[in-house]
Amino acid sequence: MLAGARLLAVAGPIGQLLPAGGIQRGSTVALDGPTGAGSTTVALLLAAATTSVGEWAAVVDPDGTLGARAAAEIGVDLERCAIVRSVPPDRWPKVVGALLDGVTLVAAAVPPSLRPGDARRLAARARERATVLVTLGPWPVEATLRLHAQGRDWSGLATGGGLLAESELDVRVEGKGVRAHARAG
Repeated sequence: MLAGARLLAVAGPIGQLLPAGGIQRGSTVALDGPTGAGSTTVALLLAAATTSVGEWAAVVDPDGTLGARAAAEIGVDLERCAIVRSVPPDRWPKVVGALLDGVTLVAAAVPPSLRPGDARRLAARARERATVLVTLGPWPVEATLRLHAQGRDWSGLATGGGLLAESELDVRVEGKGVRAHARAG
């Protein structure tokens, strides 16, 4: 695989924070932050970048709370994204490992019981398969990149009512090739 082909390009403000504007295939990206606020949004932005170039993504959603409409509004091509729901914690490493064998990007909420040995094996599998593993929540071993995401201000509500229209997201990136803790607002 050519060096340029190993990069999964990410557009927009998140891509501007990443080394060379994307994520190297074979990387593990650990997303920290409140699951409901920032990290899920960033994971979906990465899935959207993957599906927008005709590649496949998968999202492991243990709680069954991820909405397809929200994913589509962020830009995820739902015809190229598998959503796997209700994975028991003891089966999580096997399910994520199987997905790493077949898709370009796997985003998965990490169960609290994940053992470091299983995490290391999954990171190695992502490297071997030139796949991107995106973990949401505490990742017990080293990651290629760590993104710390947190939602901030919401807009769209008028006095007395209205609809939430958008929110600002604060993302801080750490890892090799990152210019000193890059941050997007």
